[in-house]
Amino acid sequence: MLSACETGLGEIQSGEGVGGLQRAFQLAGAKTVMGSLWKISDEATVTFMTAFYSKFFSGNDIQVAYQYAMESTMAVYPHPYYWGAFTLTGVN
Repeated sequence: MLSACETGLGEIQSGEGVGGLQRAFQLAGAKTVMGSLWKISDEATVTFMTAFYSKFFSGNDIQVAYQYAMESTMAVYPHPYYWGAFTLTGVN
């Protein structure tokens, strides 16, 4: 989990795709990495992360936890700016 702002960004590298912090973690062996594409409020991030971790640590699949966190955050902060920043990449 890379919950700092803009951790999902990277530069396009010819023939390599997008290189960035998420990709570096995957190259280092992480199967799945979550990052953010833009700066969002700390309050919305707390809502997202609390929902994500509560669902994930209850034994749910990472994709289920991710979807739950998006929907939970959307219920409090309807604008996509608050819940759409988080990306989940890799395999589970």
